[in-house]
Amino acid sequence: MPKFCKYLLVSPAVCGVILFLNTAAFAGEISSPSEINQPQVLANPDIKEKNQNIGQVTSVSQFSDVQPTDWAFQALQSLVERYGCIAGYPNSTYRGNRALTRYEFAAGLNACLDRVNELIATATGDLVNKQDLATLQKLQEDFSAELATLRGRVDAVEAKTAELEANQFSTTTKLQGQVVAVVSDVLSGNTVNGAEIADKNTTLGVRARIELVTSFTGQDTLFTRIQANNILSPNIGTPEGNLFFAGEDGTTNAAIDALYYKFPLGEKTQVIAIANAGAADDLTSTVNLFDGDGAFGALSTFGTRNPIYNQINGAGLGVTYEFSEKLALSLGYLSGTANNPTPNNGLFNGSYGALAQLTVKPSDRISIGLTYINSYNQPLLTGSNAATFQNIAAIQGLPEEEVAFSSNSYGVQASIGITDNIVLGGWAGYTNSQSLKGNGGDVDIWNYAVTLGFPDLGKKGNLAGIIAGVEPKVTSSNIAGLANDPDTSYHLEAFYQYKLSDNITITPGVIWLTSPDHNNDNDDVVIGALRTTFSF
Repeated sequence: MPKFCKYLLVSPAVCGVILFLNTAAFAGEISSPSEINQPQVLANPDIKEKNQNIGQVTSVSQFSDVQPTDWAFQALQSLVERYGCIAGYPNSTYRGNRALTRYEFAAGLNACLDRVNELIATATGDLVNKQDLATLQKLQEDFSAELATLRGRVDAVEAKTAELEANQFSTTTKLQGQVVAVVSDVLSGNTVNGAEIADKNTTLGVRARIELVTSFTGQDTLFTRIQANNILSPNIGTPEGNLFFAGEDGTTNAAIDALYYKFPLGEKTQVIAIANAGAADDLTSTVNLFDGDGAFGALSTFGTRNPIYNQINGAGLGVTYEFSEKLALSLGYLSGTANNPTPNNGLFNGSYGALAQLTVKPSDRISIGLTYINSYNQPLLTGSNAATFQNIAAIQGLPEEEVAFSSNSYGVQASIGITDNIVLGGWAGYTNSQSLKGNGGDVDIWNYAVTLGFPDLGKKGNLAGIIAGVEPKVTSSNIAGLANDPDTSYHLEAFYQYKLSDNITITPGVIWLTSPDHNNDNDDVVIGALRTTFSF
């Protein structure tokens, strides 16, 4: 027992001197042999080195280079004022960052041990502070259960951390995925443009995506997405009402669907380099609450974003500069034939879209986008047959690969949060396209829509939406063989996105097209869809 008591008395001083004599091991400052003031780590008041006339300090404040804000101030204060076994240099400095030799460490440790033995022998217990030790022991006993629980939790956390480190996918890459399953059918309508609608069977299709999100600096993003998609939109004789999440060929072949690298260039500039499958929403905000890239929000291509945005896709570069939190300018260029070296293709000689958009946010509830797009051989993806240039090769009298037309499009998009649960939005788009070969001329194409959204309707995370508008319509044309659309078709869409859990949402919705293809002779068409989205 006496030996144990001596150990308790000696421990604070021994631990303290080890700590402070070892601080030098982390220091970057090493004294040179020509140092004028050699160190006096040994601080026994009865010992004086030759040519070292400083006496034992009695207060840490006597060190001119030690501040109360230093991380080791309190412990150093205890060694100096309670145990009296630390001194400094003749110029009243301690030099806590200086490198320490093994001899200096041994001398300092010996000095503190001698001082502690002296305190024990002379029974000056108050200096060692037995009361503090007793208090500490009592606290240990009183909180023994809590300490045991805490030790158990720490052990559990360490075990989980070790397991995660052993099984983590990557230290720089996050793996995430998404599956969109869709049941759809044409619920109403028989004939469009004199032909019977044949695609009236109920279908089930799936779009599956695996995404690798990598960051090398914490501010950049390397995004890689692999996709398989066998969803098909029903063919109703016009591109109007097509489903945004539909694929192209109905197969489940997997391919790299998107690949880009995004990084900051200064504090206000973001740059994105896109290798393939880039779209307008990669370059800028489409200013539409319902733009969920097919997995969330609107069901149709028209309802997802202003159709003029669909004239830009492929590989290229985008830059966004934020003048302030309320004003940003986005510029982008994407080529649809960037990887094709054949004539009339490539990065700059084939189809392309160039975008410029000014996004204004006067307040947290209001966003406005002013957009200009110049494109070459990039048709609109939704609207009437005339507006989407379905028969442009026949009109120009040329093979498909020799078709040439250019477009200039202008759009304004707005989103206004009337309340936290009501968002009013909409857009208007105008496109002027010119036929560059064969039958020359130009056409004017208009589209517009009004949207009404109800975020968190019925439950947090839900979204109800209504879209009413006119899909792209040719209002004027002087190209032989490409006539104006005779009438006006209205696109009415409603959906309710219900959040079953953090990972599953179900969205039933309907799309009603009056006078499809902007022709009153056609039957109204109603398309129904039930979308289920799994996110992981």
